[in-house]
Amino acid sequence: MTTRRDFLAALSATAAMGGLIPAGAALAANARFGIAGDDFVLDGKPIHLMAGEMHYPRIPRELWRDRLKKLKALGLNMLCTYVFWNAHERRKGEYDFSGNLDLAAWIKTAQEEGLWVLLRPGPYICGEWDSGGYPGWFLNDPDIKPRSLDPRYMQPSGEWMKRIGQEVAHLEIDKGGPILMTQVENEYGSYGNDLVYMRAVKDQVRAAGFDGMLYTVDGAAVLQNGALPELFNGINFGTHDKAKNEFAAYDTFKTGGPRMCTELWGGWFDHYGEMHSSMPIPPLIESLQWMLDNKISISFYMLHGGTSFGFDAGANFDKNSKTYQPDISSYDYDAMLDEAGRPTPKYEAAKALFQKYLPAERFTAMPEPEKAIDIKRFRLSEAAPLSQLLGKPVSAAQPRTLEQLDQPHGIMIYRHKATTALKGALSFGEVRDYAMVSVGGAPAGTLDRRYHETSLDISARKGDVVEVLVDTMGRINYGDQIGKDQKGLIGEVRLGGKTLNGWAHYSLPLDDVGALTFARGHVDGPAFYRGHFEVTEVGYSFLDLRGWGKGYVWVNGHNLGRHWSVGPQHAVFVPAPYLKAGLNEVIVLDLHEGAERSLAGTKNQIWDRPGLVAL
Repeated sequence: MTTRRDFLAALSATAAMGGLIPAGAALAANARFGIAGDDFVLDGKPIHLMAGEMHYPRIPRELWRDRLKKLKALGLNMLCTYVFWNAHERRKGEYDFSGNLDLAAWIKTAQEEGLWVLLRPGPYICGEWDSGGYPGWFLNDPDIKPRSLDPRYMQPSGEWMKRIGQEVAHLEIDKGGPILMTQVENEYGSYGNDLVYMRAVKDQVRAAGFDGMLYTVDGAAVLQNGALPELFNGINFGTHDKAKNEFAAYDTFKTGGPRMCTELWGGWFDHYGEMHSSMPIPPLIESLQWMLDNKISISFYMLHGGTSFGFDAGANFDKNSKTYQPDISSYDYDAMLDEAGRPTPKYEAAKALFQKYLPAERFTAMPEPEKAIDIKRFRLSEAAPLSQLLGKPVSAAQPRTLEQLDQPHGIMIYRHKATTALKGALSFGEVRDYAMVSVGGAPAGTLDRRYHETSLDISARKGDVVEVLVDTMGRINYGDQIGKDQKGLIGEVRLGGKTLNGWAHYSLPLDDVGALTFARGHVDGPAFYRGHFEVTEVGYSFLDLRGWGKGYVWVNGHNLGRHWSVGPQHAVFVPAPYLKAGLNEVIVLDLHEGAERSLAGTKNQIWDRPGLVAL
């Protein structure tokens, strides 16, 4: 077993170089970072990579430095980050790298804090993120084959990769930046086994200007499917897996070179309608200790998850039960830093272990703790009907998807005006993802995709309007349904077995709710509710949504994400930078009618929690 003295010696010793082993044909022989024997080497000396994953869109920009300082205070020396295509190009050709999406600033801030960077540009990223990062406009046709050599896929993905290169390729280590390695694709072995495709993606990364070291990541059991042996290959696993066994499997694929757990899952994500996932600490520490003793590099997924604000949370699809599983907006992940960025007992346990292996100077000072505030309960006494945001409709014989109408997210309302009396089962090919049906203005029922619900009985008089309001959840981000999760009403609408033609489409992307006009009083049906609260000092809080139904929450214009009474999340995180001393505005869209129209702020998330589970 490696002793602490051995470990420190390995960190500081000069490698017997004899020349770097190139990790890709374009890697310069005099590169500052590379591989020598079984070590990563930086400027001729072995370096043990210890990374934590955090995502810039999930953390308000004002808090980036705080989170990076906490990463470094744990003794880590590297940030790992995805790049989020659909956040930067929500509509084709319209790029946004400003504010919270300033990728170059995120990487430069890590460098300023003394951290190296692992860059994961995808274009597919998974990440419990809407469609795994693919924009809705890109996969508006379910016949396009993502993650393949289909030119309808490869051309746009190559163009996107070049756009990333324009932003950050100059931040590779040999160009003065902190990026040590750039990933090719993402866990492809769990999806396919076409190495010709993988090499084509590698060529796109190179063409984008990334000249340094490249790498792949996969599960050890599927390495043969996705790993390019000419690159460095990392493996991902959770603490239910024994690290020793995972690397024994890895060694059957590649026996030489350094080894790295590129995602150590110390927590897990949550689906709506399930209990909050928690993971015990001892298995995590056991895995860490074994890897430290064996000089294996590590990246925590996640070190800090943060929040999938707005519409950005993704979804899974259980292939056995064929069940859709939407992700919640909180990306707390039971990580070492919680959703509010606070160190957890898991963080402290890992730090105590690292202090046995790393020199004292690796543990930098923690930043001053942020202030948590309570917000006294207040009433949202003003309301505005959803109809205020309805624009000019688009008409078609049969319903179109959001993607076909160039709507990236939000709500679609479909309306049919009955030309004769209607009675029978109103059925759809599929509802994606939650529908509220009304006839002549009266509620007729709801359809929930999670339960495979696609039909309900209606009765309409001539002239009645049959309305189907569809609220979209996250697009599937993992598995063979990627790219096939177009939103809205799917397929033909039938009534009593006969096709029902003639539908008007009203798009509500909900990108801007500033034009709403509020008034005191009751509003029937889905509506926006507005209230105000005052704080004397700014801090973070969690707005308690218990008693509400389903919808979205805005504070001072910031979309905090979805709320839904099915749990396990019953509050939305309000970062301190989104508040101001004095008067603050809250708008809640609730699709369900109910008596509770008040909110309060608490210092902690409110979970349905079953206890600890080993994941």
